[in-house]
Amino acid sequence: MFFSQLDSLTNSELKQLKLLREFIKDIDHACVAFSGGVDSSLVATIAQEQLGSKAFAVTGVSPSLAPYLLKQARLQAAWIGIHHEECLTNEINEPNYFQNPENRCFACKQELHKHLKQISKRFHNAQVLDGVNFDDLHDFRPGIKASNQAGVISPLAELAIDKKSIRSISKSLGLPWWDKPAQPCLASRIPFGEEISSKRLEQIGLAEEWIINQGFSKVRVRSQGLSARIELPANEIDNFLKIIKRDKLIKYFFYLGFHSISLDLEGLISGKLTRDLNNDYLKNKL
Repeated sequence: MFFSQLDSLTNSELKQLKLLREFIKDIDHACVAFSGGVDSSLVATIAQEQLGSKAFAVTGVSPSLAPYLLKQARLQAAWIGIHHEECLTNEINEPNYFQNPENRCFACKQELHKHLKQISKRFHNAQVLDGVNFDDLHDFRPGIKASNQAGVISPLAELAIDKKSIRSISKSLGLPWWDKPAQPCLASRIPFGEEISSKRLEQIGLAEEWIINQGFSKVRVRSQGLSARIELPANEIDNFLKIIKRDKLIKYFFYLGFHSISLDLEGLISGKLTRDLNNDYLKNKL
């Protein structure tokens, strides 16, 4: 199946799409680490297009993946037409994960790729690909080191394709989720040093799903102790306060186990809990 171009692209984006197709076409068998996000979905789409039955996608399932996101990943894989598997990962029982150190993501990716390595062996030693993009290389991402150590290839990063281009290319190919909001794992809502548990991750996932169902697709619920801090894009805060029935929100969040709820007036900023780490990381890179 070839995904035809429906929308126009810049010359640079056309070149990137051509290079991505050629890059993946040269791979014998491919196992795509598939979260259902825009990035890994584009890699899975091109893998299915270029390799057909020699490509498949695998989603790691654990408490850190919100149930509604797993459902979306299943639907997206079916839409793409790629063979899709799920594997249970057990990072929640790893001290280097649940104790929530600054390099928590390393332990998480290490656990995921341990499983993907075994799965890929069953499929002609398929090469594992992921959706790490060029922008990610300039951020604090300990998980990338674990992926590199496992021999994972990141086509988008290697071809210098950034998030903006990924969305443009996805839209041009008619992928319905081209503008899907970024959804980092639920553990990213908990400040470093505060222990991660399945219960806390479930609370966060259900709280965010409730707000999404009210019509606000971009949201983070930061969990600090027993407090929930809601982050929305700054331009949606006023509308949120007008539309949301405060008593229902409070009642539901209390039911989930939170003891207090607040709204972050600064607005949603991806990676807010790692801003200081990002600054230190970038200084060390210079």
